[in-house]
Amino acid sequence: MNSNLSKIKPKLRTTGNVTGNFGRPKTRTHGNTDLGLTSKENITITKPSDYIKRMYEILDITTDPKLKQFAYNEIKKYMIQTGRW
Repeated sequence: MNSNLSKIKPKLRTTGNVTGNFGRPKTRTHGNTDLGLTSKENITITKPSDYIKRMYEILDITTDPKLKQFAYNEIKKYMIQTGRW
């Protein structure tokens, strides 16, 4: 049995859009290098302890199983990071 599969050469792709973005054409930033920067003078960042308090409140209040699982996972992650799990 001889197979012709090894004789098939892949076609060199020289036509079509330049992709690499899951089928969508690549986009350019047009020199916008300030991504992620803000002009706001005072930014409030939630402390981890306040965030965990909110997660405990969510765990007690909500009836949504996905939200309960998220809050539980966040509490667990925090407890592991602080060495209390």
